[in-house]
Amino acid sequence: MAKGIMIVQTSPVSAEREAEYNQWYSGTHIPEICAIDGFVSARRFKLRDQPTYVAIYELEAEDLNAPLAELGKRNASGEMHPPEAVQMSPAPVVTVYELVE
Repeated sequence: MAKGIMIVQTSPVSAEREAEYNQWYSGTHIPEICAIDGFVSARRFKLRDQPTYVAIYELEAEDLNAPLAELGKRNASGEMHPPEAVQMSPAPVVTVYELVE
């Protein structure tokens, strides 16, 4: 079974909306993503003294493209709750790494 991580770097749209951003991310977004088969866990970190965050999602699947495709499908269908307090310009940076054994 393949293992990997997906790293997503985001920021709130403003300092005034940082609490809303964190509530959505931890209370809504992470549970929605971790409900997808292949996403096994998530952790978030904040850049010290900056309103920039990174989420690290652990992936485990026969084909790592499958959970990513399902995430894209759920986003496109409206099943995921869209972010209102996440800065979208510039867009969040998403990077996927596969475990090297």
